[in-house]
Amino acid sequence: MFEHLLRRLLSPAPETLPDPDARLALAALLVRLARTDGHYTAAEVSRIDQVLSARFGLGPFEVARLRGDAEVLETEAPDTVRFTRAIKEHVPYEERLGVIEALWEVALADGRRAEDEDALMRLVAPMLGVEDADSGLARQRVDARLR
Repeated sequence: MFEHLLRRLLSPAPETLPDPDARLALAALLVRLARTDGHYTAAEVSRIDQVLSARFGLGPFEVARLRGDAEVLETEAPDTVRFTRAIKEHVPYEERLGVIEALWEVALADGRRAEDEDALMRLVAPMLGVEDADSGLARQRVDARLR
């Protein structure tokens, strides 16, 4: 399964991903962000599970399976560009703003802003075709909800 998805993500012009693959690409991007600072905490795992459950309407077992698959895929994928390109090509702009909010939720889940996570967010937002200002507003909305 991962080999097939990785092959499609790595192709020069990837085909449009079916919904389960797009879900997996988003979940892997959330995991990559959470792992960026070298601390993959229980708070981040919990936040990833909450985001996936809310976004896709999944139950706890389905979420755990999706996150587990994403953890494996994230380890095997060579770079972040593949995930962001797959999401950008499959998800309309308005929904990509929701992706940015989901990423900020994970980045802020442990109660602190790590430099590595901030740097990845500054890289990922434009890769998703989201303006810096929109990413900043998304961060502010998430920060206000988490307080």
